[in-house]
Amino acid sequence: MKAPEGGVVSSVVHGSLAEAAGIVPGDAIVAIDGRTLRDAVDYQFYAAEPEITARFRKADGSEDLVVFEKDPDEDLGMAFERATWDGVQVCNNTCFFCFLKGLPKGLRKPLYLKDDDYRLSFLHGNFVTLTNLTEDDWARLEEQRLSPLNVSVHATDVDLRRKLLGNERAPDVVAQLERLRDLGLVAHTQIVLTPGVNDGEALERSLRDLTGLYPTVQTVSVVPVGASPRLEEWSRDRDGIELVAPERDFARSLIATIRRFQRACEEAHGKSVVQCADEYYLAAGRPVPAAGRYDGFPQYENGIGMVRTLLDDWSRLRRRLRAAPAAGMAGKRVVIACGTLIGPTLTRLTEAFAAETGVVASVHPVTNTLFGERVNVSGLLSGGDYVRTLGGVEADLVLLPRTSLDYFGERFLDSMTVAEVAEGIGAPVAFATSLSEAFEAIRAGPHDPEPAAAPNGAFWSDTAIDVPVEGVWVQG
Repeated sequence: MKAPEGGVVSSVVHGSLAEAAGIVPGDAIVAIDGRTLRDAVDYQFYAAEPEITARFRKADGSEDLVVFEKDPDEDLGMAFERATWDGVQVCNNTCFFCFLKGLPKGLRKPLYLKDDDYRLSFLHGNFVTLTNLTEDDWARLEEQRLSPLNVSVHATDVDLRRKLLGNERAPDVVAQLERLRDLGLVAHTQIVLTPGVNDGEALERSLRDLTGLYPTVQTVSVVPVGASPRLEEWSRDRDGIELVAPERDFARSLIATIRRFQRACEEAHGKSVVQCADEYYLAAGRPVPAAGRYDGFPQYENGIGMVRTLLDDWSRLRRRLRAAPAAGMAGKRVVIACGTLIGPTLTRLTEAFAAETGVVASVHPVTNTLFGERVNVSGLLSGGDYVRTLGGVEADLVLLPRTSLDYFGERFLDSMTVAEVAEGIGAPVAFATSLSEAFEAIRAGPHDPEPAAAPNGAFWSDTAIDVPVEGVWVQG
């Protein structure tokens, strides 16, 4: 890692301690109480005291020492341009299913960075493999209690995992998870499932090993390998492995296997622990589980429980509409766009929504031309795909999935802005993640999207971490 340069401030909260101290965008916080700050994690950890002395490098090159007196949990009120200030730990694996291998040119630059940084797992929910941890990293995990982490396991058999990661020196992940247990830390884990490689008995062993580590391993998600044509070709040519999409019978068998482990965990722990991606239920033609089986939806951003959340949101909205029918919405022409995976489900819900509201609504599933049609989720659709599919559509409002935008709600994956996409479509645009949000958007009309509710994806925006605050005096 390079020497830390400090956290450059991108914005300051009005009325905050930082504003009272004269901190402005472009200033950088360098140290707290003599400790050089490597990242936003250090900043949060060392600032959690009733009195701290912070060293700032001002935008003009001068330096200031500022003493803050506050409650230990109060923040200073600054957002930073980046989460890490000494670079990012780069992935040392060469997975045959690595999605970055299939990225086309022209996307946002941060998307091409192949990170594997446990700090970004803690801050933003990124999944990491733990294959590049040093003893200093382990010491820091212990000192700063960085938990939970999101860990990509894929297989617990050491040799198979090394094959999956393309890394013959990858450590035993079970031993690493046991080390997290000994430190009192927890993790959410995932298995990216490649049929013919880490399914069958290999999957059974992985599920036995991981559920045996509960409560250190809080959840185990099984998600399908995602593949663009470029990645499929790369994997086939390099490793002779076909990255096939989940078919109905495979998905049904997998769901049965997972349900067996869920029952055992529910009996032993009162939680399901093991969960599989929504895509498997849709591919199998099976209903998604009830909300209680998702253990609070900790892996929602990993495609676990999104359909259930959508269904339950509609049930609540329908009860609300029947108790107090919507006024002034009848006849409004609304187009709702989405990925092809959720298209049939959303079409069914939208028909019921239209019947309750009088809105003339239609669903337009959008085929992904940027990554290939096998990449079928809304969150990986580009602005160009929306323009190509919806350009010239006649509508009072076009609703796009909020998940297609970056963390701050500014750009699509292909760097198109919200304004550019709205202009290309030729109709007013708003964003939603559920039918209740769609209902509010139809009532309110076009609007700028808010930052995402969850921190996932903040790093990929190459932007800031917001921190609120209060109370201070400056040492001259």
